[in-house]
Amino acid sequence: APLPAATEMPRAAAARALPAAAAPGEEVGVLLCDVGDAGSLATMARQTRVVLNCVGPYRFFGEPVVQACVENGASCIDISGEPQFLEGMYLKYNEKAAEKGVYVVGSCGFDSIPADMGVLYTRDKLKGTLTAVESFLSVKSGPEGLGVHDGTWKSAVYGLADEDNLKKLRKQIGYAPVPVVGAKLKKRGFVFYSPEFKEYCITFMGSDGSVVKRTQRYLHSELQQTPVQYGAYVTLGGLGSVIKLMFMGMLFLLLVKFNFGRKLLTKYPRFFSGGYFSKEGPTQKQMDGTSFTMTFFGEGYSEGQDPQTGKPNVKICTEVKGPEPGYIATPIAMVQAALSLLEDAASLPKKGGVYSPGAAFSKTKLIDRLNKRGVEFSVISKPEV
Repeated sequence: APLPAATEMPRAAAARALPAAAAPGEEVGVLLCDVGDAGSLATMARQTRVVLNCVGPYRFFGEPVVQACVENGASCIDISGEPQFLEGMYLKYNEKAAEKGVYVVGSCGFDSIPADMGVLYTRDKLKGTLTAVESFLSVKSGPEGLGVHDGTWKSAVYGLADEDNLKKLRKQIGYAPVPVVGAKLKKRGFVFYSPEFKEYCITFMGSDGSVVKRTQRYLHSELQQTPVQYGAYVTLGGLGSVIKLMFMGMLFLLLVKFNFGRKLLTKYPRFFSGGYFSKEGPTQKQMDGTSFTMTFFGEGYSEGQDPQTGKPNVKICTEVKGPEPGYIATPIAMVQAALSLLEDAASLPKKGGVYSPGAAFSKTKLIDRLNKRGVEFSVISKPEV
């Protein structure tokens, strides 16, 4: 149901002395606003420096929040994994945000802080020039299994259904091509066996690839840094898992093309996802028993060697690991990104705009903040020549 327009808690209630265990809402006061009511969003944005927007799917509910923030001088962070929304906001609001001096930073959750900041961490730990990285995501669950809310499922359904418009959007933006430096990263098949993990893997279908590419394009064009090629994959397990996924994937891709198919997919997420996605989301036990590891294999050229000549001669392996990705790691990442925006202001890009996480936070203390909160970045094997 629509919420009333933004109203502040009575001053007396908001300012009264509170016990140490007071709920966050009581500590800071509560504003109620509705994404369908521009006035209420404007009232909210005028009263803050940073808005953390968790209302998705963003293709339906995200833009009014971005617009209100940009027009009223507040920065904005979201946890979107929807490339069309993220890049659409860049096209529409990058110049306006720059004029206002505010920062709009998308995908600051599990999509795509570990991947984007993980590539930058790998680059910084290599003594030389990093030119290519592959990441492998592994999600492990306890006896209760995995659980994900159907909001993420809906984002995937409508995102794949609208893939052609994403291509048109990118043409409209007119991205400058990102040059390939060093040996070209070989593209793997959609399904392949990894000897390192002793598991079958597939191409990761999330937004990580597009987010990392946006970051690398920015770092190359604006800061003249060597761009890093990137491939994102996820481990599946044995052959049985591959067969199950292929069957579900073919059914999904068939249904998503048609309106009635999309209605079926969004109405019965648990059935069509093999039990992973549901309208209820994960239980506490499922979240407690789940963790993720993202492993990065990087290659490049040692100091003094020209990346434009010869084969890569140095390798490195790094890792980002943390708790359950969707509902524990994501809020950690989002809140620490917001703190970086507020407290590391001198290290942000000089002008406001619409940024990917790596572009916005490459010079901040975000990785240090995450390490202290349980999303840990580490070097697994040091560079070897």
